[in-house]
Amino acid sequence: MIGFIRQEIGGILQFLKTNGSETIVVLSATLCLVLDRYHTIDPTWFSTFIYYAVIPLLVIIIILRKNPLDFGLRVGSPGIWGKYVLIICLISAIILFTASYMPSLQKYYQMEKFSFLNYSLTSSVSLAASEFMYRGFLIFGLRDKLKEGSILIQTIPFVLLHLGKPELETISTLFTGVLFGYVVYRGNSYWPAFIIHLFINIFFVALINFKM
Repeated sequence: MIGFIRQEIGGILQFLKTNGSETIVVLSATLCLVLDRYHTIDPTWFSTFIYYAVIPLLVIIIILRKNPLDFGLRVGSPGIWGKYVLIICLISAIILFTASYMPSLQKYYQMEKFSFLNYSLTSSVSLAASEFMYRGFLIFGLRDKLKEGSILIQTIPFVLLHLGKPELETISTLFTGVLFGYVVYRGNSYWPAFIIHLFINIFFVALINFKM
């Protein structure tokens, strides 16, 4: 029994040594999601900024001792991802225009006092942070070991984050999570996902509230 325990502890330590960087990325990302859920800071956009951007950046710099620019913050290959951004935004505009007539989505996104400028600014900060967590920290933190598998890993928390929102939107994130991840992986930059997500969010919310 003692020999078995000793052998298994050795195996666990070897696993952590071999996958140390990936373990830190996954566990710290998960911890940030949990902290944001149980210790939300007011306003919520600032909470997202702290838990999804500031803490991951500190982990990269202090614990992983790596350059944050290597986690998707570089421009990458705009000649590739720029085309994706244009095509996806155009197709999304058509889909979102149709979806804006759905009662469940109207009820969720209608605001009594909608300020386009204020909403755009807070959404920019919030989405820049959340996109960095998923399409920056997780994809680029795991791709050396998992390659394209990192795209699938980041899709899981991305979908779970949408629980509580309209069902159709949550289900759609199964597709958009993989799509955004692929564009980021292909373009070697997190920026296209941020641009696309920001466009979708602001365009749709503004469309619904300007209809009121």
